[in-house]
Amino acid sequence: MPNVKVYNMSAAEVGTLELNEDLFNMDYNEALIHQAVVTRLANERQGTKSTLTRAEVRGGGAKPWRQKGTGRARQGSIRSPQWTKGGVVFAPKSRDFSKKMNITAKRIALFSALSQKIRDDEVIFVDELKVAAPKTKEMVKFLEAFKLDKSVLVVTDEKDEAVLRAASNLRKVSTICVDLLNTYDVVKNAKLVISRKAAEKMQEVYGE
Repeated sequence: MPNVKVYNMSAAEVGTLELNEDLFNMDYNEALIHQAVVTRLANERQGTKSTLTRAEVRGGGAKPWRQKGTGRARQGSIRSPQWTKGGVVFAPKSRDFSKKMNITAKRIALFSALSQKIRDDEVIFVDELKVAAPKTKEMVKFLEAFKLDKSVLVVTDEKDEAVLRAASNLRKVSTICVDLLNTYDVVKNAKLVISRKAAEKMQEVYGE
């Protein structure tokens, strides 16, 4: 099983963590990762836009002028698409964009992405994610210790209000509970910071 280094909040090495090889040493599965990301983005779409076709616009029942003899182009309705306040030719309508992905495929996509991140040295395992106070400067101090200047996803074992508030004002830092971790958030961020308890929880839930 792969062993990874574990650090404290000051970026000092404090030990190692043994990872489940079946989970954290998966081959890179680009197809499933792509499917997971597309599914996530599609499910976030509301699909509520809607405009009126010429059949739905009010009015326009009468012919605006006679067919011949006026010198103007023939018109059948003032609600035709070329008229102001007319209907829309190919009007967008409300629709459901949601997609489905089976649980096993989601799991493989997630750990395939995590495994690749670990191989690329883009995951930092922290012994305990704790801040002295729920203040931005505490999270900035942590980021500077690890020299993290790109987008960072902080994964905690459970919801921690102090960590959440400390990171809330930092544009490049997002936090998530391990129960909600997904493939999209993994590939979206340049670096991942995972607490020891969060990693152990993942292995306990998915390692069976």
